[in-house]
Amino acid sequence: MGRDDEPVDSLEIDGPQQLKVEGPAAVPEGFNADYLRVYYGKLFPYGDFFKWLCYGNDGKHPRCDQSYVGRREFSFTLENDIYLRFQSFDSAAELESSIKEKCPFKIDIGPVYSVDPAKRHAYAQSGNNIFVPVERELIFDIMILVSVTYCGYTVAVVVSIAGSVTAEQESSAMNKGLQLLTIFESTRRSYTDVLESLFEDKLLLSQQLFASEERCQKILDLIPDENVARELHDKWQGNRRSSISKEDVNAARWKQLKMTLQSGKHKAQGLWRCVELIIFSYTYPRLDMEVSKHMNHLLKAPFCIHPKTGRVCVPIDPNNCDDFDPTAVPTLSQLLGELNAAGFQTDSENNLERTSLEKSIRFFRTSFLQPLLKACKEELESAYNAKLQQSKNSLNL
Repeated sequence: MGRDDEPVDSLEIDGPQQLKVEGPAAVPEGFNADYLRVYYGKLFPYGDFFKWLCYGNDGKHPRCDQSYVGRREFSFTLENDIYLRFQSFDSAAELESSIKEKCPFKIDIGPVYSVDPAKRHAYAQSGNNIFVPVERELIFDIMILVSVTYCGYTVAVVVSIAGSVTAEQESSAMNKGLQLLTIFESTRRSYTDVLESLFEDKLLLSQQLFASEERCQKILDLIPDENVARELHDKWQGNRRSSISKEDVNAARWKQLKMTLQSGKHKAQGLWRCVELIIFSYTYPRLDMEVSKHMNHLLKAPFCIHPKTGRVCVPIDPNNCDDFDPTAVPTLSQLLGELNAAGFQTDSENNLERTSLEKSIRFFRTSFLQPLLKACKEELESAYNAKLQQSKNSLNL
């Protein structure tokens, strides 16, 4: 892989040379600095990306904080895991120039600080400890534990649950008791409406949850009564000699487990709740609380490239999350092939329209960025009018 200070022979961004290929499939799959240089030179949406992080403060309104985006931290991870923290940029042009020069393998977004993070040492030398994070996006770091086969379905579940719980938490934020009840009801509804069917209709067979001794034991460990767990284990050991097919063994053992825990004395002992516990354990999204609580965690930037898969980090439409397929997300080599097939253009917008990334960037603009900027403008105007009214009231006293 070429380094930042080495010439690029076959993937020169601004020069006359291009990848000499016949079509999209002719670009070898992979991830490297040469591919990235073309991507950053032709496709990365610098303007939209930077405008989002300005939150309306790049305008001429009297309430705009012109220093706002310059106090935002950007972090680059270069080739060979070289980290560049606490970078800042005052304009989209500065950001674009730095990314093209450094060719980061990963781009992360930090918080907005009280002062310019690039000048933090100067403030430290003054003896005033004023370099602190003051603002950051609310982030939910969600861990998905199933294989990629049904990752799209699980993403839909995560989005549905997160949207439901977040909306209802906001509506009941004034009453903590009611808020806890609302979260409980949201979780219960998630179980009956989403999680149970995900587990039984999708994961049970696709993940072969009962197909081996090790996997069976993992589920039996969730049953607190050792005698009941041993009873089920013995039944399954006996069934190994039966005519149950490999495909049906998961459904059969799950049915036995449910019948055992939900009937007779075991139900009276409350063991029926173990069925719900097992389903929650395998389907409910895990959140890393520390990422949401603290301001010092970095957020992976949209439209950067995953260095292992070569896929673009794209936004997901929550209204159509059932249709999201992570394996269909454009790859770096796919995009370069599409560019080559259509012919490189000087205008980056024309290049974008010739690739499969255009749909994701259009969604980012129309469904996220434009409504966001409209809301930011209204908020700035409201704050400005409120301050004017406050000034008038003070003069009339």
